Amino acid sequence: MVCVWSEIDTPSIAEMTRNSPEPVTRDVMAILMKIYLFTYNLIQFLGFVWIFSKMTARLVLEGKESVYHTFKFCWTTMFICQILAVVEVINPALGLVNTAVFPAMVQVMGRNVILFVIFGSLAEMQNRVVVFFVFYLWSTIEIFRYPFYMLASIGLEWRLLTWLRYTVWTLLYPLGTVAEAVAVVQSLSLFDASGLYSIPLPAALGQSISFSLTLKLYLFVMFLGLFINMRHLISQRRRHFLRRELKVD
Repeated sequence: MVCVWSEIDTPSIAEMTRNSPEPVTRDVMAILMKIYLFTYNLIQFLGFVWIFSKMTARLVLEGKESVYHTFKFCWTTMFICQILAVVEVINPALGLVNTAVFPAMVQVMGRNVILFVIFGSLAEMQNRVVVFFVFYLWSTIEIFRYPFYMLASIGLEWRLLTWLRYTVWTLLYPLGTVAEAVAVVQSLSLFDASGLYSIPLPAALGQSISFSLTLKLYLFVMFLGLFINMRHLISQRRRHFLRRELKVD
């Protein structure tokens, strides 16, 4: 396999340091920003590679029984990766990277609901097959996305990786959303039975409002979020490959 490397633009770093009073200060800030972005994406990449590798190895060695224990063996690393993912909302908000804040927030908050609220709060959900599919699809997406941004942070591009980063999501993102929706649907009866996160009401109005009602509304928001992210990613893909064609011409 031939690896083709090329320089790519990192305009956000340049924009951030352009107004600095001293050239040396600009250079130092640019280097520090590259180190920060490279390190963050490297940590996330290693975390999701570990999850993906662990799940794959257990599936090969133990067979289908391993899928029921996915949460037990992977939850710690997945929790850490997802907590760190909040940085992906902060970075564009501060202008450190050139990407829209809202699509990043939609993805991070959506995963937080599935991971912390549904899987983390309901022990009955943790041994279900849907956990395997959600974790596996998330990991597959990220083992292409994070190394792409890791290289981009230092101005490099591996064209095969770029093509994969801007292509695999067309299948994996919708599948991931479907898996998340299945997890939400499966949790509805559990929230109803347990009363977890229910909103108490005065006696005259009834006992409480079940949290499952919120999740039913969230199902609509989830697919709206998929539409927003798909549109954003399609725009990114077109812009990236159009820029490359213009450079080639």
